[in-house]
Amino acid sequence: MPQERKALHKSYHDNYYGFPIHNDNELFCRLVLEINQAGLSWETILKKEATFRKAYDNFDIQTVAVYTEADRERLLADPGIIRNRLKVNAAIENAKTIIQLQKEYGSFEKWLELNHPKTIAEWVKLFKKTFKFTGGEIVNEFLMSIGYLNGAHDASCAVYKKILDADPLWNRK
Repeated sequence: MPQERKALHKSYHDNYYGFPIHNDNELFCRLVLEINQAGLSWETILKKEATFRKAYDNFDIQTVAVYTEADRERLLADPGIIRNRLKVNAAIENAKTIIQLQKEYGSFEKWLELNHPKTIAEWVKLFKKTFKFTGGEIVNEFLMSIGYLNGAHDASCAVYKKILDADPLWNRK
């Protein structure tokens, strides 16, 4: 693996993967990135993260939720992101859904916490009922990547203790 690719993966692995996220816009970002990864490599998404952030107004939920047809067409024409109509539509619709969850529960994070713990099957059922374009692999990776499901790192991994120190929900009694 070339050095640049290694650095990209190492940064995500060591600093983001499995760590709890306490900001709704960043939770939305991770959900959008996981949805866009479907059928592609995670490396492709990591390489495009900066252009995703620019294209989706830094994943500001309030802004994305009111995107117009012109915004949708702009996204579908943007070579810096994944130009898949279903994935673009999912991002916009899921932003609207998160706003509803924020109104009802105070935040996206609180909604996630309220539903914890669940089995992966229960999570998938809930996500499919609540969000667009969320199948089993997307839901599993999203929840693992934000500290709701164990498995991002095994106990022998140097990052594992840092994850425990960050108090992921899967480790709470």
